[in-house]
Amino acid sequence: MNAENMWEAFAKKNNLTEQTYEAWAFGAQADELAELVRRGEKTATASAYPLYELGGDPLPKEGEYSVILNSREEAVCIIRTTKVYVAPFCEITEIHAFKEGEGDKSLSYWRKVHEEFFKNALERKGLNFDEQMKVVCEEFEVLYA
Repeated sequence: MNAENMWEAFAKKNNLTEQTYEAWAFGAQADELAELVRRGEKTATASAYPLYELGGDPLPKEGEYSVILNSREEAVCIIRTTKVYVAPFCEITEIHAFKEGEGDKSLSYWRKVHEEFFKNALERKGLNFDEQMKVVCEEFEVLYA
């Protein structure tokens, strides 16, 4: 099922007519992370704030809907953002790391994989990573799978 088909089924079931959505896949391990979201184990994500600044893109907002895609651009589930905040990388909490649901759900695991991911993403844009870098943290709930 593609994003449009899933959104239409969800919107019809919930009598939604005015809402919009974004369709996207996670930047790393799209299939694994989409499945963690679908199962409710992953209820948060994080992204590099400097990439939003560079692209002039707006930050996510509470109440926004997203269709989560896998690596084949198939719709896996629909989420709604429940919380957005910005914090330095070095101040991300154990609670946020646990909500991301990846690996052993520890802060040390989160820091290791996110530092590597952020370094690679920033380097492709000519930017450098440091531990004071702002991180956009999102929390969400699965509404439809």
